[in-house]
Amino acid sequence: MHTKHRPMTGTVDHHDPSGTAIVVGASLGGLMSALALSRTGVQVTMVERSDDTGRTGAALHVPDGLLERITGLDTSEVPQPLAPGIQTWFAVHGALRAAIETDPLIELRQNTTVSKVSQDAHSASVITSNGQRISADIVIGADGHRSTVRRHISPDNPDASFAGYVIWIGIADESVIGHHRWPADVAFLGGGSDTLLGYPLPGANGSLAPGKRRLGWAWYDSSRNDLLRSSGSVKGSVVRHSLMPAGIPNTTYRELAREARGLFPAPWSHAILDSIERRAVIGTPIAEYVPTRLARDRVAIIGDAAHVPTPMTGSGFAESLYDAEALADAITDGGTTPIALHNYENARLRSARNLVQSGQSFSRSFARRSA
Repeated sequence: MHTKHRPMTGTVDHHDPSGTAIVVGASLGGLMSALALSRTGVQVTMVERSDDTGRTGAALHVPDGLLERITGLDTSEVPQPLAPGIQTWFAVHGALRAAIETDPLIELRQNTTVSKVSQDAHSASVITSNGQRISADIVIGADGHRSTVRRHISPDNPDASFAGYVIWIGIADESVIGHHRWPADVAFLGGGSDTLLGYPLPGANGSLAPGKRRLGWAWYDSSRNDLLRSSGSVKGSVVRHSLMPAGIPNTTYRELAREARGLFPAPWSHAILDSIERRAVIGTPIAEYVPTRLARDRVAIIGDAAHVPTPMTGSGFAESLYDAEALADAITDGGTTPIALHNYENARLRSARNLVQSGQSFSRSFARRSA
């Protein structure tokens, strides 16, 4: 994909502001979109309902030069460098947030929940839960799989659907799981109603030195849908929230520990057992969403608001990056206008639909194994 970069001059070289945008949501897709829009000279207001506590996420494959690619900055100008390869969600989020905080064209308003989106011929607005109206030329929804902005764009197709299984996620330090032959790459283990995706990670400070590294794991489990429904995590066909560590019953922790010992070899079983012992496990019910549209006049959606694939595709983060780049290209060519957002939709809709549909055959087969 063609990407337009800000000239790498050794200083932050924003263009003169060429319009205004509101980005709803400050997770990875929202942060990348805000930085990409700023690179084109757009003044961005970000609104985020959380204060960054309670964030969740597994691991991501980070392309070489991600921050430079999004911001147009020289490597020496990036506030918090990010090494290529497999990184934790938190490392990627932290690096993008650091770039946001030094960008003069981006304002981040946290603890601000959007309850409604509206637009007219001249502007688009969000209404917050306390009744405040914030307006700009365009609104970009990056507000996740339960997107409020999506409801404005696709009122006839507003919800992602439960895919029929949960993934349990955790990370363990090498220093506490014993000495084992260290895995060199991502591992796929198990079968039936249980599949494990394991991945070696740098340490908390980015270290790859023996004893300082970590193991991440994501356990795909299609046998506990009753728990998801009884806990309220899933209602009908809609995923409402993840199971946070304190909300996972002790009986479930004990069952997972017993099953991990029998299903998975070391060091993966040790990493799972350590996470369970620390009660540092998150259960994320998997949702999927195939979009029918990505824009409506002055409002558009990107990332998980636009397309929600199973994590088994391994492409969700990359597609969010492509969304941000395509959005910036469309704004560069057409300004902060409905025409630009229409061009963004034309550039991304087919790929977004194909991404989700490519993972649905896995989801249907995997969920069926426990039915």
